[in-house]
Amino acid sequence: MTASATTSTGLPSGTCTLVGAGPGDPELLTLKALRAIQSATVLLVDDLVSREIVDFASPTARIIYVGKRGGCKSTPQAFIEKLMEAEVHKGEHVVRLKGGDPFIFGRGGEEVEHLRRAGIEPQIINGITAGLAGLSSLGAPLTHREHAHGVVFITGHAKPGDQGTDWRTLAATAQAARLTLVIYMGVSSAEHITAELQAGGLPAHTPAAIIQHASLPQQRHAITTLEQLAHTLHAENLASPSVLVIGDVVQGVAAWAQNSSATAAPLRAAS
Repeated sequence: MTASATTSTGLPSGTCTLVGAGPGDPELLTLKALRAIQSATVLLVDDLVSREIVDFASPTARIIYVGKRGGCKSTPQAFIEKLMEAEVHKGEHVVRLKGGDPFIFGRGGEEVEHLRRAGIEPQIINGITAGLAGLSSLGAPLTHREHAHGVVFITGHAKPGDQGTDWRTLAATAQAARLTLVIYMGVSSAEHITAELQAGGLPAHTPAAIIQHASLPQQRHAITTLEQLAHTLHAENLASPSVLVIGDVVQGVAAWAQNSSATAAPLRAAS
């Protein structure tokens, strides 16, 4: 980050960087993200960012927790955006530290738009998103020449007043194009989502995975089918934050588990 300068209006000019903290494991941070965190004078930290990552900050940095988690009390988005702007105008080196990647369901786009309207051009540092880290931790890819020609990252949570995803249309597209579906924030709506995907033509026996706390020591997962996904969530007591992965690529997880000496959490197979 560059040193603070003074604008033509006489206001000190700081910097703002949106940093992806990745899925939680501090070793999955990029070097660029680490340097930004260490250089920050103010960190605005999301709820899902691990303590180990926040500990990389300078002892003199001011750390402000601006929790954002589905189903929980959250800091209003408008307040966060105004706070970022205000701290930059004070001459601070602001890092907006987000779980995963800022531009994948992190509301980073909204924050960039606000900052640009305020005359601030932020820097973006990408992070590994949980949808990738989760299935990778089980030894399976999201794409495969034999099983999946592409991947769709999609949210299972619609904002108030929005009808949300047309799951039946998505199912037909996924079936025709051989796509892996990675669903974020879908736990509370899993029963509706899976019913709609089946109604849209995605076979009930399609393999599915649920990964909770991806990449963290407390990671848990279950392997099931589309038809049994909602039941498995309840039976295995899996909850948010979890990603749901649906597609033929998941069938490789069992084979990997049988032939690997990896120390990941024990594979769970659900009927």
